[in-house]
Amino acid sequence: MPHLSDRIANLHESATIKMAQLGRELKAQGHDIISLSLGEPDFVTPKHICEAAKKAIDEGFTFYTAVPGTIELRKAIQAKFKRDNGLDYSPEQIVVSTGAKQSLINVVLCLVNPGEEVIVPAPYWVSYAAMVELAEGKMVNIFTTIDQDFKITPEQLEAAITPKTRMVMFSSPCNPSGSVYTKEELAGLAKVLAKHPEIYVVSDEIYEYINFDGKHESIAQFPEIYNQTITVNGFAKGFAMTGWRVGYIGAPLWIAKACDKLQGQFTSATCSIAQKAAEAALNGDMQPSYDMRDQFHRRRDMVIALLSEIPGLKTNTPPGAFYLFPDVSAYFGKTYNGEVLKDADDLSLYLLAEAHVALVSGAAFGSPECVRISYAASDKQLVEACARLKSALAKLK
Repeated sequence: MPHLSDRIANLHESATIKMAQLGRELKAQGHDIISLSLGEPDFVTPKHICEAAKKAIDEGFTFYTAVPGTIELRKAIQAKFKRDNGLDYSPEQIVVSTGAKQSLINVVLCLVNPGEEVIVPAPYWVSYAAMVELAEGKMVNIFTTIDQDFKITPEQLEAAITPKTRMVMFSSPCNPSGSVYTKEELAGLAKVLAKHPEIYVVSDEIYEYINFDGKHESIAQFPEIYNQTITVNGFAKGFAMTGWRVGYIGAPLWIAKACDKLQGQFTSATCSIAQKAAEAALNGDMQPSYDMRDQFHRRRDMVIALLSEIPGLKTNTPPGAFYLFPDVSAYFGKTYNGEVLKDADDLSLYLLAEAHVALVSGAAFGSPECVRISYAASDKQLVEACARLKSALAKLK
């Protein structure tokens, strides 16, 4: 009999990857599937970034680098933190990893002991839950609703803290809701956290450059919690570099050293060629990133307008990322061909089968009344997908 560890046997599969796989399987069977399930920009990596990678290959930059990344890339990240976020991190406080996902799990494994609590506002990115589970910690959710734009209040945060709380983990702009915390809102959270210096804050800022309403704000800017904060970022979303797999942290030196130590036993450094591409991304022309942001902004408005024509969908206007996260609970309990759709899981599977549109159930993100729609797709696909959703939902009784 095959023998798997309890750790992997009990680990949940990523719901976003699962829905994408189901969509691919149906597509292979000849169905015309529109996938709005994955968080991946549909743009190609800007040319000057690709040219830097080609140059690195031509010059033979093909050897191992230092585990936390090349000094050139870490200095570029240092300059970026200062330029864009007003944050002072030395190169020694920066660790480059194989994607922001590895950056996140590095931090969780380095800081969370079995039984310790990690506060995670819901909705949250699906992998946060798995990361806490792998560290044998306990996830404590703070639940939010669409009426509060899926953002927690200082009062909610204070109420969730216990003597076992070790970490708070959140993203802004948020995956899956697209919510963005303002400076004033972050200041309120920082005031609470400053009273608890034993609690560490993981601020996932991977969608920083996809922000439609103004300047991105980092919670590490508040001096009273700077030494409690780990700022996580990467290149996948803002530079359309999903396949390059480069992420990074800025953190207190002792935390950076711990992540360096852990990573040295897992993957060592990320790809040398990808690091040269990342360096070019930060030091080069930012206009392609701004152009992509503007395209996402336009698509957001277009899709919201189309979804507003569907009765029962409740949608807000998220100011960041490239997702909509409508409340679809008005459809729970409705039937199709005698089958009752009990929840967002049932509804998502129904829409995949009937409309051939792949979405992700909000249950995977801790908000079971919602579904996540990625608008990182072409205008033609988005218009067609919304028409299909409208038609399929109208069939429910």
